[in-house]
Amino acid sequence: VQLAESGGGLVQAGGSLRLSCAGSGRIFSHTVMVWFRQAPGQEREFVAGTWGRGGVTHYTNSAKGRFTVSRDNAENTLYLEMNNLKPEDTAVYLCAVGPHLSVRVDDYDYWGQGTQVTVSS
Repeated sequence: VQLAESGGGLVQAGGSLRLSCAGSGRIFSHTVMVWFRQAPGQEREFVAGTWGRGGVTHYTNSAKGRFTVSRDNAENTLYLEMNNLKPEDTAVYLCAVGPHLSVRVDDYDYWGQGTQVTVSS
């Protein structure tokens, strides 16, 4: 499995970005695909994830109401639409895949390299 994120950049507070994660290899509709983020000096934290053909989603509290995770199963591509961005959202955003949903980093087998999101105040 290989994952490649894109779509990061510099944006002002209140702005929006759409991240993409293109996957290849053994990724199926039931495979869990998630977004984590890691700010400098901080631990990697779960942001949002989706799984199943019905597109079940799960968000961390800080993402609810501002971020939307979606997935194109035909293209094995995961998206994260981020609105009303705040300076505290500044981090490297990484996608990962695994067999079941978890907020624990160790439960995911495959990771992308990440894309930098910087939100200025």
